[in-house]
Parts: sequence; C-alpha cells; structure tokens
Amino acid sequence: MAKIDKQLTKHVAKLANIPITETEAEELASAFSETLIVVDELQKLAVDNTEPTHQVTGLTNVTRDDVVDKEKMFTQEQALANASKTYQGFFVVPRILKK
Repeated sequence: MAKIDKQLTKHVAKLANIPITETEAEELASAFSETLIVVDELQKLAVDNTEPTHQVTGLTNVTRDDVVDKEKMFTQEQALANASKTYQGFFVVPRILKK
C-alpha cells in the first residue's frame, strides 16, 4: 500500500482548487494514510458467502413520475427575457475557471 505524503496531499488540494496550509497538509496526509490502512484491512476480509446489502433500514423512497407540465414551462424567449447578456439563445456569464 502506498503511503500518502504531504506532497501528494498538496498536489490533490491544488487540483481540487482547495487552499491548505502546511499544517493542514500534514494532518490530511496522516488522515488519508490512516483511511487507506483501514480500507486495506477491510479488503482482507472473507466476504464470499455474504449476501450483498444495499439497503438495511427497510424503508423505501417515495418518488413521483417525472412528468413535464407544458403549462408551467417557459419558452426560450421567456427564460432569456431578463438576462443581461445572451449569445445565440444562451445565457452569458462571467468566466470562473482560469485554466
């Protein structure tokens, strides 16, 4: 099992655009490593004769059919009516990603 070090933690934080301090990088590296140790232990368990469980409470979701109500739908023109800036039928918003 590979150990998660501070450099890898800082790299992942940079990729996720999450600023972290040196102290946080050390703490997260330690916590990630500890998590991987637990996962490694779980992978060693013999579960061949165990029934898969996807839901343990016995509760079921209450859902409704996804039906489009045309009476409550905007046309594209109505949806864009108050937009400050549009281009070819789309909203134009400020860019938030730099890379």
